Amino acid sequence: MAQEFFINSQELEDKIRQLLPSQGGQGAGFDLSASTQIIPIIDLTESASGSNIRQDLQTALSFKTTAFNVNNASTTVITNTGYWRVSGACTGGYHGATNEEIASIIINDGSADKTVWSIQLKTDQIYLGFNQNVDYNVFLPAGHSLKIFSSSTQTRFTGSIRQIADIDGNLVNP
Repeated sequence: MAQEFFINSQELEDKIRQLLPSQGGQGAGFDLSASTQIIPIIDLTESASGSNIRQDLQTALSFKTTAFNVNNASTTVITNTGYWRVSGACTGGYHGATNEEIASIIINDGSADKTVWSIQLKTDQIYLGFNQNVDYNVFLPAGHSLKIFSSSTQTRFTGSIRQIADIDGNLVNP
């Protein structure tokens, strides 16, 4: 037969009130108890929140993915709000024709650009190059957009974007 114990802990009661506000502060208070009886617990958090997919699987590339290929340009690739996955690779090389090769991820707030990631090659050598993989999550509020930049024909930035959550954080499944 199970035994039941009452717990008197202000710290635990405060935590219950914080986690379950609809249960706390009603009446004179409530009692916390413990039991020696084993009660199985089923975690329905993912189902209750509307997602049955693990977080790492939720960011998977899918048919909803949009590819980009930027060479010697600045191209706006996202104009919608929300959380986005940006993945790809940039390659570049110095062939003596210029003195700088740059590939960048830029967020524009409607009036100004802000570089949030960049790789740059400056040299006076005959030939040097770079190849860099990228995989980032980006947040865009209203009025913001995301640009991909390539400084010359010697620099190419290819990859893809996919929305992973809307502006309120509601997941967008693959």
